Amino acid sequence: MSERFIGGKEGKVEYTKDTNWIYATDGAGNVVAEVTFPNVEDGIVAINHTFVDESLRGRGIANELISEAYDAIKGSGKKAVLICPYAVKWFAERPEKNDIVAE
Repeated sequence: MSERFIGGKEGKVEYTKDTNWIYATDGAGNVVAEVTFPNVEDGIVAINHTFVDESLRGRGIANELISEAYDAIKGSGKKAVLICPYAVKWFAERPEKNDIVAE
């Protein structure tokens, strides 16, 4: 089940939150920003990919994507392994969010 919400520094990015995937598309339906966190084993997901199109960079979108992924993972009661370099950096800068990081 998908859920939509508005983000971006100017509130002009519409995200869709799907199972293990949060993304934004342009008017043509192309994905222009996303974070993926597939299940890798029972109770564990892998934050394995974050992408923001060049046209949207510098607006805090990758931060929003990882933050929303954190909320979704925490809400599901799962833990996450960090594969995406941006996710590794994001969690390193926010030790208070490491409660979902799998050991």
